[in-house]
Amino acid sequence: MIGVGPVAKLIEGAVYPKAYVLNRFIAKLIDLFIVVAADEVAPPVGFLSGLAYILIADGFAGGRSIGKRLVGLQTMRLDVRETAGFRESIIRNLPCGVAQLLFAVPYVGWIGSVAVLAFESVLIVGNEHGRRLGDEVARTQVLDAGQLAVPD
Repeated sequence: MIGVGPVAKLIEGAVYPKAYVLNRFIAKLIDLFIVVAADEVAPPVGFLSGLAYILIADGFAGGRSIGKRLVGLQTMRLDVRETAGFRESIIRNLPCGVAQLLFAVPYVGWIGSVAVLAFESVLIVGNEHGRRLGDEVARTQVLDAGQLAVPD
């Protein structure tokens, strides 16, 4: 953490521009295609590898999943103004991981999965900074890449 007390609050309270919502949905759609492809290629192991990908995807270099890298987004930690690591990625993507686990249960699980993803989507659109539940808990925000001068 950079600074203590008022300095840390000042950095954490900084307002970063909201990433384009359409770009966020396109990036997540690309990531979900990867998850579905993994599940279809190797069904028993693919489901778990897809779940692992969903959880750690934003921890790769530069806070970018494959989808975010292709679209030009990155995930930032608000408290230290650095890119997200694997810890933050797991925390912020936990709702998506829960949605995938629910999707394995026919009918009721499918409805639950859609409900979780719809709730997260509404937060992306409705939140002033585009922060969904996972972002609030992990203290992260998705930004358009290059808006902050941070290394990959």
